[in-house]
Amino acid sequence: MPEVGNSSQPLLPLAELHCHLEATVEPADALRLAKRHGVDISPVLNGAGGYQWNSFHEFLTVYDAVSEVIRTAEDYFEITYSYFTRMAAKGMIYGEVFVSPAHAGRFGVPYPALVDAVASAMEAAENDAGVVGRIIVTGVRHYGAEHVVEVAQSLSDHPHPYVTGFGLAGDEASGQNVDFAKAFAIARDAGMGLTTHAGEILGPESIRSALEHLGVSRLGHGVRAIEDEGLLMELAVRGVVLEVCPTSNIAIGLYDSIADHPVGVLVEKGQTVTLSSDDPAFFGVDLADEYRFVAEAHGYDDAALCGFTKNAIEAAFCDSQTRERLRSKVEKT
Repeated sequence: MPEVGNSSQPLLPLAELHCHLEATVEPADALRLAKRHGVDISPVLNGAGGYQWNSFHEFLTVYDAVSEVIRTAEDYFEITYSYFTRMAAKGMIYGEVFVSPAHAGRFGVPYPALVDAVASAMEAAENDAGVVGRIIVTGVRHYGAEHVVEVAQSLSDHPHPYVTGFGLAGDEASGQNVDFAKAFAIARDAGMGLTTHAGEILGPESIRSALEHLGVSRLGHGVRAIEDEGLLMELAVRGVVLEVCPTSNIAIGLYDSIADHPVGVLVEKGQTVTLSSDDPAFFGVDLADEYRFVAEAHGYDDAALCGFTKNAIEAAFCDSQTRERLRSKVEKT
């Protein structure tokens, strides 16, 4: 039988739609990059070889600090290739990563160079390990609406075949979704798939607002829809996909444990659920762990786990030819 993340056995095919590229950098790699660029990141490290933070807002600050060690296009190539090949060895066949031009731009990596570096690494990882990658260009909402419009305009002005989506991340409580409608309209006109973080820090009202003003087909997290039966029905009717990241929700204190997490109830109530790792290096997990944790908590067999992968492939921001190739990989399992 296929195993999740066990390379000595046939691997279960995994697919991920919600992962921040900067947050895939493991602490040891961050230290190596910090040394390369003369950056001191010791204040954000704990004594156990991990990153340290105590609240969601502290997490955002530490995230920015770790991102400061990624300073060149070569760095972006390196971390992207490392992540995709590492996860291919655990069964990942497809992954989309959020890429933030704001973080890259702080150290002079312009948008085209950033995208070229990440895309080149994805192409190399596919050639070497068989894993397919795509880019979701992401604005940071607590940097302001004008920033997010600039990001969307860069995406529109510099099309790239590996850039297939647009998203909004950061502090969910910063600004109103209507403030970002212009940016999403630009991305929609550029042919992008649309997603946004909603229904994590804030409740169902943030999801309703995202649907109304941003026109997204996917929700980053979206788990707090569980608090509103009417909203659950609306999401099911619309076919909106939830990018669920269980460990992330637990780490920020939204739920106490995987047993308390509503992923299983969301599935039972007819939601289209996918599994992702969000910020794997910060939480000490990866995509294979997320699949395993959910399987153990809910007694899911391989067929049920493959259901999450199939959901992700159908919801992926990729072309039809790529989707068909991915479907065939799952069907062979």
